Amino acid sequence: MQRKYSQTLRPCLWLTGLLALCTATSTFAQNQAIGFQKGMPYSEGYVAGNTLYVAGHQGPDSQGKFNGTDITVQTRNALTAIEKVVKQAGFQMTDIVSVTVYVTDLADVPKMNEVYKKLMPDPKPARATVQVAGLIGGAKIEISAIAVKRQ
Repeated sequence: MQRKYSQTLRPCLWLTGLLALCTATSTFAQNQAIGFQKGMPYSEGYVAGNTLYVAGHQGPDSQGKFNGTDITVQTRNALTAIEKVVKQAGFQMTDIVSVTVYVTDLADVPKMNEVYKKLMPDPKPARATVQVAGLIGGAKIEISAIAVKRQ
């Protein structure tokens, strides 16, 4: 009886160990920087396992300037930049579970929300909106996101 139990247990333990190794290897193999350029201080995004962390993105105009661009244009451009990183990483916008929005003027939030609601797919992710004293380059908005690939 003990020998029969041992013969059944060994393959199960071996299979369990193999499965654990494959899972660990798969998780570590997915860790990668997205949009990293040598010499830059950050990556556009970073995949760790099944989670994508998208760096903060601003919404400059086509010349890279913020002067003369209102919050709606900057919001649209920032979300477009986030979508580019999300897709480059192999995720979808519907995978986004959390967003942080940094604005320099709380009076801009209603107009930002109009654009955000149109461009961010349902169900909308959790979100925090924070007023900051200033953003690099004089931007009015910066948006970062976290996406989780559903398996």
